[in-house]
Amino acid sequence: MSNRAMPDSLAGISNAIAQVRAIDAPDLATLTHTAQPLVLRGIAQHWALTQKAQQSAADAADYIQSFYNGRPSMIYRAPASIKGKYFYAQNAASLNYESVRGNVTELLAELVAGADDKSLYMASAPLDTFFPQLKAQVQFSATPHLIPEAQHDPLVSIWVGNQSLASCHFDCLENIACCVAGKRRIVVFPPDQVANLYPGPVERTPGGQVISMVDFHHPDFTAHPRFKEALRHAQIAELGPGDGIFIPSMWWHQVEGLSDFNILVNYWWSQAPAFLGSGMPALYHAMLAIRDRPEREKAAFKSLFDYYVFNDAQMPAAHIPDAGKGMLDELDEASARRLRALITNQLNK
Repeated sequence: MSNRAMPDSLAGISNAIAQVRAIDAPDLATLTHTAQPLVLRGIAQHWALTQKAQQSAADAADYIQSFYNGRPSMIYRAPASIKGKYFYAQNAASLNYESVRGNVTELLAELVAGADDKSLYMASAPLDTFFPQLKAQVQFSATPHLIPEAQHDPLVSIWVGNQSLASCHFDCLENIACCVAGKRRIVVFPPDQVANLYPGPVERTPGGQVISMVDFHHPDFTAHPRFKEALRHAQIAELGPGDGIFIPSMWWHQVEGLSDFNILVNYWWSQAPAFLGSGMPALYHAMLAIRDRPEREKAAFKSLFDYYVFNDAQMPAAHIPDAGKGMLDELDEASARRLRALITNQLNK
């Protein structure tokens, strides 16, 4: 536990909470080995998009538009009263904004004109889908292939809008997020703080990932008393145009776009082979199949999960002859397909 004085909210967070460590000459190949958040100063300052945004919002919009292929993208729209916080309505059963398929050209025109009466956001639009030629213009000069340990090409996405707040969530992928236009404030928490962040519903979420229900700017410590402990482990970063931040997979993070015109480009990748898929379906199935069982059965399943999943991966097969190890051996693409078929067969019974 940290000995830092505990802040009540983000109002005093800059002084009371640790700053994410920043470096000026990042060695991208070492990021995943540290597995700690790291501000990457100036990593995107050489991009033409960053330089256009420094000139004006209109120049940046024109530059993005020059790569747009015309496909409708998902756009968030809401009244200005939400102040860019794309969240739940009061009952948490619905969202406080609408998602619509819209033309990016029209969105950019609205933002450049100054959409003071509404909140607008194009969130996580993959460049390959909407701006395929832009991807080559937002590469990192430090390494041509981003991260040598990546098992497949990174997913590169762009976020464009006016002031916004993406509530605290986690991603299952490694992430480099680059501030291109405007300013960003990012608060991060290690994965073990999940219970202290009070995650919300899992089946209906803003952006597809479960989010914290705590209002960081005005926390209710009566409703969320454990958030005080989460704040002891928080780190904060302020990004200007050209700065990036490495957010390790599974770390919780809240991202705020602080300016009237904001652009962020991020890279997601994994060190795990693509055939392994996501861990989230396993979590959801465990909720279905294990969570509500008698405590003695849950304890037994915990022992099984420790044995087969969370402890030494070699141990369950160590005493079995090679020819009989099957899916207990190290997975490859073929055995992963067989395991996926077994799961599907079991679910369909």
